This record gives sequence, C-alpha cells and structure tokens, in this order.
Amino acid sequence: MRSPESKLPGVGTTIFTVMSRLAEDCGAINLSQGFPDFQPPGELLDLVSHHLKAGRNQYPPMIGVASLREEIAGKLAGLYGVQTDPDTEITVTSGATEALFCAIHAIVRAGDEVIVFDPAYDSYDPAIRLAGGTPVHIPLLAPGFEPDWERIRSSLNQRTRLVIVNTPHNPTGAVLTEEDLGLLADLIAPYRTYVLSDEVYEHIVFDGRRHASVLANEALAPRSFAVFSFGKTYHATGWKVGYCAAPAALTAEFRRVHQFNTFTTTTPLQYALADYLAQCPGHYLDLPDFYQRKRDLFLQLMERSRFRLTPSAGTYFQLADYSDVSDLPDAEMARWLTKEHGVAVIPVSAFYEDPPKTRFIRFCFAKESATLTEAAERLSDL
Repeated sequence: MRSPESKLPGVGTTIFTVMSRLAEDCGAINLSQGFPDFQPPGELLDLVSHHLKAGRNQYPPMIGVASLREEIAGKLAGLYGVQTDPDTEITVTSGATEALFCAIHAIVRAGDEVIVFDPAYDSYDPAIRLAGGTPVHIPLLAPGFEPDWERIRSSLNQRTRLVIVNTPHNPTGAVLTEEDLGLLADLIAPYRTYVLSDEVYEHIVFDGRRHASVLANEALAPRSFAVFSFGKTYHATGWKVGYCAAPAALTAEFRRVHQFNTFTTTTPLQYALADYLAQCPGHYLDLPDFYQRKRDLFLQLMERSRFRLTPSAGTYFQLADYSDVSDLPDAEMARWLTKEHGVAVIPVSAFYEDPPKTRFIRFCFAKESATLTEAAERLSDL
C-alpha cells in the first residue's frame, strides 16, 4: 500500500526535538530546548505525592478540577483585575500547545486567514493548516522585534478570522505593552476577527516591566482566547498542564474540540497545582526576579565572548547575534556549536516562513548557574 498523501507535507520533526537529540548524541550542554535543568518546588512535589497516594488517580472533569479552575480565576483577578467564571470561562488543558490547537480549531474554518508574527512558535502554522486556514506571516521588526502596524493594517480583511499574538515572545524575548494591545484592538475593530494570545511566559518579565494580558483589555477580551502554562511557571514542563481563559461563548466552542482531543488532564497534578496556588502564591510573584538573576548572570558570563546579546525583556530565552563569530547560516551554526564546541542552541530561522538574512541563535538560560558558566566558557573561547 502506498503511503497516504500528507496533510502537512512541508512539516518535519520540530527543531526542538532535532537539537535536543543532537545535544544528547554529542554530550553537549543543552541550551536549546526550553526546559529547566532544576526541579519544581519541593512543596509542590510533596503535594503531587500526596494526591497520588490519596487516590486522585481517575478521570477528572473534562473542563478541569473545580478547585484548580477556582484558583486560576482568583489568580487572574489578582493579577489582571478581571473576573472569569471558573465553570464557563476556564478550561484546564494538557499543556499550552493543546490549548493553542483547540482554540485554532474551534474558530478557524476552511478559507479563513490567520495572522501570525514571525519569528513564531512552530505549532501555530501546522494547526492553522490542519484546520483548513491560511497562515499570513508578518515579520516582526528587528532589532527590537516590534509589530509592523502598517503591514498588519494592510493585511487585515474580511477573511481574517484570527490574529495570534505571543507575549512575552518566544523566541525573541520581546514583550508587548498595553499600548500595543490597544493598537491591535483598534485595527481589528471593523472585522469579525478573534485573537489567540499565547501568554505562557506571563510571569517571566524583566527590568520592572508588567505583563500585558488580552484579558485586561476591554476591547480585546470579548473576542480573545488567552493561553497559559503551569509547566513554565513551576519548572515542570514535562507535566504538560496549561489552561485557556476565554468568554463563555468562545469557551463552549473550545471545549467541543478539547473533549475529543485529550479530553482531560492528569488528575493528581491538577489537585496539587490547586493546593500550591492557594498555599504558595509567592512563587509566581517572585519568578521575574528569579529569572532576571539568571539572565543577568548569563549576560555577564558572555561579556568576553564575540557574541552580541541585547538583554531579553522576557521569557527565559536570550537571542545572540553571532555575526562576529561566523558567517555560517544559523542552522549550520547551531549544529557546529553542538558538535564541535558542546553547546546546543536553536537557530532562529526555524521560526520563520521566510527567514531574513540575519545571524541569530537562541539560548535557554533556565539552567543552574554551573550549567550557564560552563556553556559561556566554551562559547567565549570561540
């Protein structure tokens, strides 16, 4: 029997899988894929153990454990001053990527256009295409990676069903402001266009900045899905627990997809996260300072290298311009650094539909100080 015709013929293995596998094969320090090399909080691990042993091991509700949804609603109210109904407007998901997929498939139909800002997280485009939509890629403006408002204005039309924003932004670390969200709201006001806001790094913002959520924008909130991640917040990316907050009508459509995708999410983790949110809210409040110390350490360690780094405004990623080190294309540069110098990174071109002629690679600094020190020493010898 012949192989079936692919629905995603241009899609291969994700760059994250490729580079992490190469790092493992080469014994390299892995600053590529975005996961910490340290453990989640001990109290949270104890709560997971407690709920495992307490028998919380069967199916939870499809929409998520009630206590967790209630804690999420309280957190959103405290941080962004918004009221969300935990029963009709919050859904717990098996990671943020599942939430992104469900939101796209809930709203995008065949022939719809979806605006995506490059460099973009690589799950957006395939999910749009699987839904029958057409991705419209608009590059962010380097070197600050700000939105190109004039190009956005000219790209909007009656077929624009969805705009996907990501703040803080992976891979660049750029952060949208409340003014940016206001401009977006004004531009899409004449259209029946929805917004999907990927806010998984909401707590990782630096230098006194504040995260601007679509939920707090009165014009955008009624037409927006906002997606968040517990894995990013609690150093537990392998748990794959996230959530989506959206108005009741949008949530109803979201859940139609979610229930036939993963249906629900690991039970003891949900109960543990609910308890930890109630008992230790200081964790996410302290996260900006925690990761800023790691960012600043990495920047300091890299000062004697020939890489040029502009401090990341958010996330636990740091871009570096390697123009003074090599003229290799970034994918080749990433492989060379991994194989020959023992440091795995991500080539930024992997996040573009049409990569520009720039020389950027992405480091993940969610690592122990010793890991960052050893990596910087190897990079500074180039």
